[in-house]
Amino acid sequence: MRRERVVVGMSGGVDSSVAAWLLKEEGYDVVGVFMKNWEDDDDDAYCSSREDLVDAASVADVIGIDLEAVNFAAEYRERVFAHFLRDYAAGRTPNPDVLCNSEIKFRAFLDHAMTLGADRIATGHYARVTRDASGPVELLKALDASKDQTYFLHRLTQSQLAPAMFPLGDLAKRDVRDIARREGLPTHAKRDSTGICFIGERPFREFLARYLPRTPGPIVTPEGSVVGEHQGLAYYTIGQRQGLGIGGQRDGEALPWYVAGKDMARNALVVVQGHAHRLLHRRDVRSIDVHWISGAPPRLPARLSAKTRYRMPDAACEVRADGDGIVATFDVPQWAPTPGQFLVLYDGDVCLGGGVIDAPLEVARLPSERVALVS
Repeated sequence: MRRERVVVGMSGGVDSSVAAWLLKEEGYDVVGVFMKNWEDDDDDAYCSSREDLVDAASVADVIGIDLEAVNFAAEYRERVFAHFLRDYAAGRTPNPDVLCNSEIKFRAFLDHAMTLGADRIATGHYARVTRDASGPVELLKALDASKDQTYFLHRLTQSQLAPAMFPLGDLAKRDVRDIARREGLPTHAKRDSTGICFIGERPFREFLARYLPRTPGPIVTPEGSVVGEHQGLAYYTIGQRQGLGIGGQRDGEALPWYVAGKDMARNALVVVQGHAHRLLHRRDVRSIDVHWISGAPPRLPARLSAKTRYRMPDAACEVRADGDGIVATFDVPQWAPTPGQFLVLYDGDVCLGGGVIDAPLEVARLPSERVALVS
């Protein structure tokens, strides 16, 4: 009897290693695929693709499965990195991990897996799916709330989720490492990857300066006082505290400075003092380019919960349609929602989808003009 073939995306990390091992133990015909998606500085100290490939191959050898290396660098540059640069140039702060999933891991990889005879694909994401013949495939949060990655998967379609398996969805991270250690997988103690998706952790300003020009300008308060100089609006994000280069006190206070917005017309970075400043908190968060996992929006308005950042807890909100987008009105104002990031919506454990956070509905007044806060 033919076994069901599952092609697993293997990154060389512990999560995808254990995902492959679990599927092999369950009796599937498992094939591993390692994706190389970045080539611009292959000899750079921050690019770990060669080490990751060696680790993935070592794990495949221990498990007893075949591993193929594929190159999606062209697809990554066209579908993910070009968007990444456009957003930064426009003053937004993109989240490339979301596009990596919808355009590379569940599109380019999925298409390639089908050429290998895959019945299903699998990754090491912490998430779950449910399938009902009478309804759409649903994306559910992982049982380990601290590792749940549905935020990064919320733009997947029904055709992308239908063949997807997430073997780690019911496991805690500590259990994953325990399995890897017990089974002698070489990645059992490997540090989790961080930094830009597929590019790695590196000095961000130096990296971005290779692709976008430096455009210094003033750092200003909402009242119009100039308190410093920035190196280029693309290098800063809303809520940022470190790296502003502003010292001393203002108005007799020693509170730290935070980025509260960007005046693109004047090339000015707007800063405020104190984590609790009103311009860092928003009750209404508008998003555009909204994607619904089921293929259709729920009946709106509706009481749901939402995240404006991956690491933030879900927050209760009322969601309503608003022209070509939606607006989430939170019970408690959210700290530093940022254009280019994502508003991701949940109904209990079910991830419904989400949209790209738009510019705020309010602006701050300067003495002589209005400063649109791109936050």
